[in-house]
Amino acid sequence: MVKYTQVVLLRLFGICLFGFIVVFLLSGGLPTGLETCRCEEHDHERFHKTFRLEQYDQNRKKLAIVVPFRDRFDELLQFAPHMAAFLDKQGVPFHIFVVNQNDRYRFNRASLINAGFLEARDRFDYFAMHDVDLLPLNDNLRYEYPEEGPLHISGPEYHPKYHYSNFIGGILLLKMEHFVQLNGMSNRYWGWGLEDDEFFVRIKEAGLEVYRSRNITTGTNNTFLHVHDRLHRKRDTTKCFNQRESTRRRDRKTGLNTLKYSIASRRELTIDGVPVSVLNVDLVCDKAETPWCDCPSTTEAPTQRIKKKGDSVQ
Repeated sequence: MVKYTQVVLLRLFGICLFGFIVVFLLSGGLPTGLETCRCEEHDHERFHKTFRLEQYDQNRKKLAIVVPFRDRFDELLQFAPHMAAFLDKQGVPFHIFVVNQNDRYRFNRASLINAGFLEARDRFDYFAMHDVDLLPLNDNLRYEYPEEGPLHISGPEYHPKYHYSNFIGGILLLKMEHFVQLNGMSNRYWGWGLEDDEFFVRIKEAGLEVYRSRNITTGTNNTFLHVHDRLHRKRDTTKCFNQRESTRRRDRKTGLNTLKYSIASRRELTIDGVPVSVLNVDLVCDKAETPWCDCPSTTEAPTQRIKKKGDSVQ
């Protein structure tokens, strides 16, 4: 009886030990972010000499895909191989730049796009500001060189969520010289929303026309895959200080020529065989100009009065 009990206990111990090892390996083996990703890394200088560009027709214009990023690792794992497969069918020479906001300020999509543009402009002919959670499905969405003017891939008639006529968010392609002409995007938009609307006003004031994708027969439900999880990734819509009033006016002060940032580190990764450059960026916030880069966590600060009325973004 004693021997039988010992055998049972040993078997139970073995089962528990095996289960513990399996759970440990699974939890330790799955990446949870850029810091824990076991993606293949590359030497920065050697990697940048080739990207993926040499496999394409050297006469084709080269596209830099700039992805403003923070805490979207699951989406990135899906984004990189999807975009590679999609653009390879079009023969577009491209490289993905993930501009990861490394500082503790509120997310600033426009400033990250500005930083990504500055880092990529010397090696590429045009660039796409591209949300990581929006994946093209229709092959007629052509990521071609936007010779005539800004090319909006995710037009309001096809985007899963935003349908107003002036919408230019999601995926927008521009020639490098056009983005310089516009002085990039405003750096005043900390938190979620409105930076695209302000950029639309810049485009119109510069006399440029926004072009849309053509020959699209799909609609809002099947032109793109929108992988944003609203429950687990809530938008930062907090408004504090005089943010609400200031961000609804045309910004004539900030842009590419006023952006202040530093590169904390660079990582060259391969995700399912797709090279990706990760730029860990620390943005600089002038709290005298944009105190809402760091809103109080509990209550909003008193609203400041606006002494001078500016141009409306809407």
